[in-house]
Amino acid sequence: MISVEDARSRIFAGLRPMGDEIVALADGLGRVLAAPVVARLTQPPADVSAMDGYALRAADGVVGARLKLIGEAPAGRPFAGRVGPGEAVRIFTGSFVPEGADTILIQENAEAADGFVTVRESAAPGQHVRCAGMDFAAGDVLLPAGRRLGARDIGLAAAGNHGWLRVHRRPRVAVLATGDEIALPGEEIRHGGIANANTPMLAAFIVAHGGEPVMLPPVPDDGAAIASAVDAARGADMLVTTGGASVGAHDLVLEGLSTQGFALDFWKIAMRPGKPLLFGRVEAMPVLGLPGNPVSAFVCAVLFLGPALRALAGGEAAAPRLEPARLGAALKPNDLREDYLRARLERDEAGWVAVPLPVQDSSMLNALAQAQALIRRPPYQEALEPGAMVEIIRLDD
Repeated sequence: MISVEDARSRIFAGLRPMGDEIVALADGLGRVLAAPVVARLTQPPADVSAMDGYALRAADGVVGARLKLIGEAPAGRPFAGRVGPGEAVRIFTGSFVPEGADTILIQENAEAADGFVTVRESAAPGQHVRCAGMDFAAGDVLLPAGRRLGARDIGLAAAGNHGWLRVHRRPRVAVLATGDEIALPGEEIRHGGIANANTPMLAAFIVAHGGEPVMLPPVPDDGAAIASAVDAARGADMLVTTGGASVGAHDLVLEGLSTQGFALDFWKIAMRPGKPLLFGRVEAMPVLGLPGNPVSAFVCAVLFLGPALRALAGGEAAAPRLEPARLGAALKPNDLREDYLRARLERDEAGWVAVPLPVQDSSMLNALAQAQALIRRPPYQEALEPGAMVEIIRLDD
């Protein structure tokens, strides 16, 4: 058995980002930039007002001064003239500050009547003025290549006048569940069978991590059927299998893969749950073989599939982020395997408290759905009492 870290390094070693494509700005959410986004304009393009009020010279903005209104400057329709001594222009938020004016008297501090405005509170130079380029200037790099785009990034790219973005292509990931016992969710389940939870769960996981799932029909525990499904997956950027990777008489994924030219990199990891995970390649296509138990499959997806998808999608190939937390219940000593315990989280004034779920069986999806974190325990860790510090991976979908 190899360690979790060694397995992750060996998976990452051969992964390369997908090629790039151009997508509409509205379709950029969650995509990874293949090229930097450079501002095509200066923002704001000129000095603009931050408030509704009156543009005037600060030298005239003294309490009691009565200034002549010579026009107005609605947003998008700049005032064409110049503000001189004793003059003011009605202005609105986002409007260009007229030439000659250097301050904004907000309307709450002014009294307008009969074509004049009276200053009720002094206006200092530069008050309520957003200077040209205060946000960014034309030519500035707004977003670097490799950044995964969120809603704020989309807004920034739009402000920089980009309607299209160059991003990495989403990796297409084929998902193959194996097992005589599994049936499609929603169908009548025959005696001895179960609903196939792994395929839709992993498909959703793949979407959440920037990939495009290709859900293959589940196949029975038959080497030839598995080989045929693997052959059908050619052309995908990655193949993920579930089930059939252990050492039982009906665990035939390796047999089916071998007939398709599978080159095994490793098989079995010193971890719990998820020991029988395997990894290799069918020609250039990476193949990640996950255990059949759904909790094991999901934990392995968090540790290995998610980071691999981020790397393929153009992001950083990094392990899930570990956060400190205090333990909410006693734990027995750990053995030689790195352990990942499902836990619920509580929050107090000192931070997160991770409470392990009372039953950690790797088949219990209901418990997994209630969990909010995984507690990571290194091999051979001693027994822990409540309040001890542990490391957690938060399960924020």
